[in-house]
Order: sequence, then C-alpha cells, then structure tokens
Amino acid sequence: MLRQQLGAWAEQQAAQLMQNHGFQFLAANYHSRYGELDLILVRDQELVFVEVKARAQTGYAQAIESVSRAKQGKMLKTAMCFIQKNPQFAHYYYRFDVICFDFKQQFAKTIQHDFSQYPYDLEWIENAFTFDQEFINL
Repeated sequence: MLRQQLGAWAEQQAAQLMQNHGFQFLAANYHSRYGELDLILVRDQELVFVEVKARAQTGYAQAIESVSRAKQGKMLKTAMCFIQKNPQFAHYYYRFDVICFDFKQQFAKTIQHDFSQYPYDLEWIENAFTFDQEFINL
C-alpha cells in the first residue's frame, strides 16, 4: 500500500513539474501488452514518455538505477504501441525521460503520509536513454 501511495504521489508531482515547463498532459499509466508508461506528455512537436521512480531510503540503489535495459525496451515497445494507436503523433520527435524522487528516510507502512513534507532529492533526466538500430531490431 505504501509503495502504491508513494508511486501515485510521485507521478502526480512529475506531471505537475512537466506541465509547469509547458508540457501538455496526454496520459498516465498507459498500458500495452509490453508494459506501462507512467506519463505521456507533449510540447510543440515533441512527445515525451516518462518513467517515474520514487524510493524511500533503503540502502540499495537510487531510483534511477532501477530503470534497467529490459525496462527501457518495454518502454520503447509500449511507446510504439501508443504511436500506432495515435497516428497524429507519428511524425513527432520523441524522447524518454526519467523523473526520480529519492527520499532521505524510510516510512512507516501503516501510516498515511503527506510525502511532500519529507526531504527528497528530485532528478529529472531528459533523454535518459536512447536506442540504437541494433536494439530496436531485436
């Protein structure tokens, strides 16, 4: 439950951050048979697919480190599904961003939290990863 609450909060904050930078919200939690895209936004002729990560301090890797090459591949395939179903975006430029929220502490699992009250590091990585032709042809 805590993970879902934290994830929903982070996605809402990330969407607001991007809207504050002039992006128009298109979709959240877009699913295909390949996976899910947390956010899809557009600005001018640029379509942005966003993976949002939030982590409480665990002693393990930071949030960005959990976006594996396999996850990137799923995001690409899901993005291609979105574009096929929305051909008006077929000629747009597109990119993959990652927005991470790394909290400085752990949270009690049985308490309702206002996550904005806790200190965290925010990192927005534009063009977090790209795909070469060899990867796309797999």
